[in-house]
Amino acid sequence: MKAVYIEAHGDADVLQYGDRPDPTPGPGDVVVRVGASALNRLDIFTREGQRGLEREFPPPLILGGDTAGEVVAVGANVSSLSAGDRVVVNPRLSCGVCQWCGSGRDELCRRSRFLGTALDGSYAELVVVPEVNAYRLEADVSFADAAAIPTTYLPVWNMAVRRAALQPWETALVFSASAGVGAAAIQVFKNVVGATVIATTSTPEKAEQARQLGADHVINYNEEDISGRVREITGGAGVDLLVDHVGADVWSHGFRSLRAGGRYCICGATSGLRAELHLGLLFSRQIEIYGGYMGSREDMRQIVTSLNRGVINPAIHHTYPLAQAADAHRAMEATNFFGKLLLEP
Repeated sequence: MKAVYIEAHGDADVLQYGDRPDPTPGPGDVVVRVGASALNRLDIFTREGQRGLEREFPPPLILGGDTAGEVVAVGANVSSLSAGDRVVVNPRLSCGVCQWCGSGRDELCRRSRFLGTALDGSYAELVVVPEVNAYRLEADVSFADAAAIPTTYLPVWNMAVRRAALQPWETALVFSASAGVGAAAIQVFKNVVGATVIATTSTPEKAEQARQLGADHVINYNEEDISGRVREITGGAGVDLLVDHVGADVWSHGFRSLRAGGRYCICGATSGLRAELHLGLLFSRQIEIYGGYMGSREDMRQIVTSLNRGVINPAIHHTYPLAQAADAHRAMEATNFFGKLLLEP
């Protein structure tokens, strides 16, 4: 099969397009013919060997986690899927036997692995995954839309919907609306929950796209003070909940934007891993902080159900041929896009 893989860490030039062996399913696995794969920051960090993702070579590693396609082969013990089924893949593989997996909190599994980092991923014509990680798609859902879902929607659902329990009468703040997580949060908060949504972004063009996704108010952080504008919009109260996938650069803005009793949800730190926390304000204002890394299998089931029903429609910026994966990586690093970047074989 054709695939994009690395044999060393480095910049986008280390991505190679060529032949790799076709995968074969184990007893509980399915082989999926890839229809589309979505890029994530994790792909960049894996390629660079950053943030604890350095590995030894050989063997080569096929990058990519988020993917959707058609099942073409199944293992001997597979019972819920058959060849021809259209599926989307949860790229986080949990062990299935630890206390967390047994209690339904499999997102906390300490032995979990990720497609495209610990094992060969979806930048390929074929990918093999456990049966439990493949979820059926309706015929009218495109592989591109489905591939854009997992890594961006799962942490939002985990933190804000399941654990922090955003309500329809509340107001939520979403940082960096143009990124995958930001665009996902806007849709989930507006279309699934029904909350009031405030989003931040960097240009008038991106602001208009955020409104089209469902944001009620958009703050251009290059022209306006985020926390000051939030106070204006909320009549001085602040927001009930916010989602931050940016990290250090927006931490103080976010903390000042929360009302008393508000919930700070963070699932990424692309701008920096360290920030200063005012402990006095944390307890005196009774702020709750939620961290999220992906989500549970049940979260994924609910997300796919919403996708199949047309409740959520991922924002996709551009789709590249698989052979042009290096160009897609460079585009992600340039950050001049709104929504997801995809690859198609």
